Amino acid sequence: MSELSSEGEAEESEPEETETESESEGTEDSEAEEAEADLGEYDGERNSAGERHGRGKAQLPNGDTYDGEYEHSLRNGQGTYRFKNGARYIGQYLQNKKHGHGVFFYPDGSKYEGSWVNDQKHGYGEYTYANGDTYAGEWFNNYRHGQGTYVYKDTGSKYVGGWVNGNQEGEAELIHLNHRYRGKFLNGNPVGQGKYVFDIGCEQQGEYIQSAEDKGEEEEEEEPSLPAALKWKATEITKLTPWTPSVKKTPPSEASPAAAEAAAAAGEAVEETGGAVEGEETMPANAVTDETADGRDDEPAHEVSSEVFSSEKHAEEEDEGSRGEEENKEAQEEQGTANLEDKEDESQEAE
Repeated sequence: MSELSSEGEAEESEPEETETESESEGTEDSEAEEAEADLGEYDGERNSAGERHGRGKAQLPNGDTYDGEYEHSLRNGQGTYRFKNGARYIGQYLQNKKHGHGVFFYPDGSKYEGSWVNDQKHGYGEYTYANGDTYAGEWFNNYRHGQGTYVYKDTGSKYVGGWVNGNQEGEAELIHLNHRYRGKFLNGNPVGQGKYVFDIGCEQQGEYIQSAEDKGEEEEEEEPSLPAALKWKATEITKLTPWTPSVKKTPPSEASPAAAEAAAAAGEAVEETGGAVEGEETMPANAVTDETADGRDDEPAHEVSSEVFSSEKHAEEEDEGSRGEEENKEAQEEQGTANLEDKEDESQEAE
């Protein structure tokens, strides 16, 4: 696994493919079936020419058995072929060759299920290896070729990307437990520029280069030298900082401009309703009881409403005082008019 060192370099130990290549060594003989289908013992249908034709069973001279469909003495259609070494193929045939969809069980416990063409794994298929690793993707002439996903059972790592003749090659992503690498691969190794993405919240960009000690003069050896070791050189590390929105809260002692405007509007509304009946107390339409306000302390609008109530109360007191003065003035005017009329009546009687 990769580790982010203090110098910013990621030392990568790529998981190696440890699967047994059953299709390359030891299993080609398993897949090689008896070529002459008319040899050995046969029990089944025949055509008018005496050829194996239709459904039948065969015990072949090499010890293998076949149970399935025939056409003109050739395996053709759906059938099951059992090898004496324990391998088994269940699928489609075309002229004695595996062709179409089929499942092959190998003696070591591995299994391939997918498309076959001319006895070759070709097209899309899924391979489960003896060690538990799996590959799901494209095949070409018995090799992993195209786009595919390889999962390593021991580490849980996963390679998702290109393949060429069985090797990891092309654009791909190598996913580990807590980080991943994105870049190009060649012959199963990362090459050139790439990027590591870590789950802790940072990305590391860089490139794989050949280490300095491997660039010296090549020694003359009869055997080919091992592939040169690659070294990861980081060029940039970017940290991802989570963003947290900040909310500014208004102190309870300070009244917001909106609250002041609401209080002024409420005072004007009270002054316009000055014709209320005497002896009845008017109550604002948007009044809220104390119990409701106490039960909703989480809403900041309650502070505004308290100011509105106090302003309305003060406006009502002023309104009541002005109405009292007007009533006293009207009473005095009426009293003065009555006294004047009485004086006029008295003067007329005296005449």
